Amino acid sequence: LLLPWRRRRRLWRKVEAAQQRQERSLVQMEMAVRRFREQHPSVNMVSILSLPLPELSKKLRDGSLPPEHVFYAYVGKALQIATETNCITEYLQESETQLRKAKPTGKLGLLYGVPVSIKDSIDCQGHDSTLGFIKNINKPAAEDSVVVQVLRRQGAIPFVKTNVPQSLISYDCKNLIFGQTFNPLLYTRTPGGSSGGEGALVGGGGSILGFGTDVGGSLRFPAAFCGICALKPTGNRLSKKGIISGVLGQKAVAAAVGPMAKDVESLALCMRALLCEDMFNLDSTVPPLPFNEEVYSSTQPLRIGYYETDFFTMPSPAMRRAVRETKQLLEDAGHTLVPFELTNVDYMLFNFCVRGMFADGGTSFVKKFKGELESSSMGMFFWLAKTPNWLKTVLSWIAKPFVPRFSDIIRSMRANTVDEVWSLHCEIEEFCHQFTAQWKKLNLDVMLCPMLGPALGIGYPGKLSVAVSYTMLYNALDFPVGVVPVTMVTDKDEEELKGYQGYFRDWWDRTLAKAFRGSVGLPVAVQCVALPWQEELCLRFMKEVEML
Repeated sequence: LLLPWRRRRRLWRKVEAAQQRQERSLVQMEMAVRRFREQHPSVNMVSILSLPLPELSKKLRDGSLPPEHVFYAYVGKALQIATETNCITEYLQESETQLRKAKPTGKLGLLYGVPVSIKDSIDCQGHDSTLGFIKNINKPAAEDSVVVQVLRRQGAIPFVKTNVPQSLISYDCKNLIFGQTFNPLLYTRTPGGSSGGEGALVGGGGSILGFGTDVGGSLRFPAAFCGICALKPTGNRLSKKGIISGVLGQKAVAAAVGPMAKDVESLALCMRALLCEDMFNLDSTVPPLPFNEEVYSSTQPLRIGYYETDFFTMPSPAMRRAVRETKQLLEDAGHTLVPFELTNVDYMLFNFCVRGMFADGGTSFVKKFKGELESSSMGMFFWLAKTPNWLKTVLSWIAKPFVPRFSDIIRSMRANTVDEVWSLHCEIEEFCHQFTAQWKKLNLDVMLCPMLGPALGIGYPGKLSVAVSYTMLYNALDFPVGVVPVTMVTDKDEEELKGYQGYFRDWWDRTLAKAFRGSVGLPVAVQCVALPWQEELCLRFMKEVEML
């Protein structure tokens, strides 16, 4: 509101130009598809779109399916989903040039001819990575991020960039430039975030393989809300070079880049393709660990830890049932299931995650919004970040008896000294060691956990930042974790939801109960977790859950 009107007008002009570019992108897609259909009227697009990725890539590599048939089938479908959900921000027109140059010569990459979608915050040469900020419009990336470079070398064709919430620190998907993205399964629901455009596009069938990032659940929320699979690897298993993060420089909570797809086998194929010499040469900070085929294809019975609740965010009836039923199916299939007890999740969330990400009191976060037109989606965080330390202390003390969780958030948003940040990092390290020790003591291979769901109504994530407890735990620990949809909300779940009160019975718990309502038929997922660097075991466990 304090921006002079001339500057506001200038900013709105930039927004309008970006929106026109987005509209032009869709027109270009439409024209490209129409041209192709006129030239190839007999191509059966529907049958191409029905092929799972492993089968599709096999046909592309053995020459039985021409890459342009696949490409234009997906451009057509992506256009339809974009029109319905507003998930695409830009069409990468050079993908058509890459397609023309793609000739099946020599050794073909594992993803030869596969069209892939890319989250806004992942650099693609010549295109903006806006993060929903107006100041980032017309600042095209100088080069591809390492992940995109490796995808291209493996023959994949990045063809669109997808929408994100402003700043990425949200699990909704809305910004002032490109607007709100909708869930393809139910338009009144959020697709999740921050990789929400990817969730909507892959969930709607407009992309067969998408790439997003995750610092608190940003791959897992969209996958769970849109009924697809995703893998958040260990933070450094895949290169983050050329990927822009929501909070630069913070080391308390590990971010990761990972794939999203309709099934687990597609995620495995993607990891196989990415974990190659090119990845390790282009970014020498990534450990040179190729994909371990033996671990992924093993059929040994697993020893699986599980919990139904974290005693912080009460699971919806469907979430609890998802874990229970999956546990039962796994036991019936010959695996051993061991209860795992989670403690102090509230301390972990406030003290490690919130305090770790806003250790400077939110100063750098607020700086990002300087000169922007709005920051309303960040409501409370933005307001707290601008509040001086002494006031945060007073407010926290006043709120403690009435709303303890709000008091904890205020306290964890205080600015820290360097000394305090260092001791926080030590504490997080100690927490990881303790968690791993508990895991080893039970002799576990993997862990089965709840995943927040079903998809919340649009606008609810902004009011329910505390509900990231199930996902963010594994960013603090930096464990690989995947999401697999296992069931749908039933009438019985909906009936049981009427008794939902939460553990704190505060405003947040009441709001979450409201956000869950009216969800019969929507998908609910579980999380599958493994120890650091054990992505292959994580995928193997996900494949088991998916199959059962």
